[in-house]
Formats: sequence, C-alpha cells, structure tokens
Amino acid sequence: MSSAEASSTPGARVTLADLYTLDFAKGDGLIPAVVQSAESGAVLMVGYMNREAVRATLERRRAVFFSRSKNRLWEKGETSGHFLDVLDVRTDCDRDTLLVLARPRGPACHVGSKTCFGDEKLTDGDRLAFLAVLEDIIERRIADRPEGSYTSRLFAQGPRRIAQKVGEEGLEVALAAVGEPDDKVIAESADLLFHLLVLLKSRGIPLARVVTELESRHTEKTAAAP
Repeated sequence: MSSAEASSTPGARVTLADLYTLDFAKGDGLIPAVVQSAESGAVLMVGYMNREAVRATLERRRAVFFSRSKNRLWEKGETSGHFLDVLDVRTDCDRDTLLVLARPRGPACHVGSKTCFGDEKLTDGDRLAFLAVLEDIIERRIADRPEGSYTSRLFAQGPRRIAQKVGEEGLEVALAAVGEPDDKVIAESADLLFHLLVLLKSRGIPLARVVTELESRHTEKTAAAP
C-alpha cells in the first residue's frame, strides 16, 4: 500500500515503520490518543502522544504519553502500577489521531474510577465481552499451571477428555431446559460455555473465529433475503 493510500485508510495498524507517516504537525508535535478497553470496548481515557511516546508505546507494549504539565514522557501506571497493556494501535483516516486498544491493570483514572469518564455501566455487550476475558484467563491457567487449577488439570487430560466434558455439559443443559428452573439452565449453560472455551483452546481456535463464522452466516442470509 502506498503512503497516499495509507493516509486515507481508517483503522490502519500503526507499526514502528509508520512513525513518520503520522501527522503530528496539526497539534504542534502531539496527537490525541483515545484508549479503548480491548475487553469491554469502553473508552478508558484520552491522552496525547508525540512521536517518541508512540515509539515507546509500540516497543514496551504499554501505553506511554507525553505529559504537557510535566513536559516529559510518562508511562500510564508508572506510580500507581495501573498500567495499560497495549494490544494494538490504529490510526484514523487523516493519521492525526490514534486508537489504542489496551487491557487495564486496575482503574484507568487517577481518582480510582474504571475510566476517566466515570465507572462504566455494564451493558449486555459489556457482559458478553467477558467471554474474551475468560478466554485469556483459561490461557493463563494452561500456561502457568497453578496448583489446584481445574482448568490446567482438564487441559492436561487432552482433547478427548475435554470433548467428553463438553458433551456431558451439553446434555445437562438440554435436560435442565425441559425440566428445571431458569437458574439451573443458566448455571448449566455457564458450565457448557466454559468447557467449550477450553475445547477451542485445546484446538488453538480463538473464540473470535467462531463469532466470525456466525457473522458470515448472518451476512449471507441477509444478502440472500428478498
């Protein structure tokens, strides 16, 4: 892609090679950086970055800004420990604003709220985003193998045992659906979702690929509808 094409592509990923294609001139050497939770989608905060702050962010994989009051670079969490672990950095179509996707290690705001715009209100979308959080927790349990972890123990038993558990939990959901109260159906469904995530992890399949498949099916059906 040419630099002209990149400059008009919204959502383009920013790498170290792109540092000199960003437009810092409009803001006297600074560009705004909107930090969004990679888990809930909530806007956590807005800061400013100069070129060196962007470089440090990409290299450290933690959010680094330029403090206008201190006149220096500062890493979010350098005193509180509430770092912002950066997953991705993207630019807008004019390449003069950044979107930083991050996982916060604690409150994003210095006053203790989850975001600098107040504590986020959980929507159904936010709650569904917890599946991505749970996916990460499962991955850490498998990698760290903490003592007493059911997840790591199940994973160690292999795909056949995991698949058996998914089958058992699926049957329990079906039985609960025809003869148990809603609370029981919810509990059994939670067990099924958890074990399905472990199964997907055992196959190296991200949950996002399953969601993409659902989206694709919906798109195809919508396009085929009269």
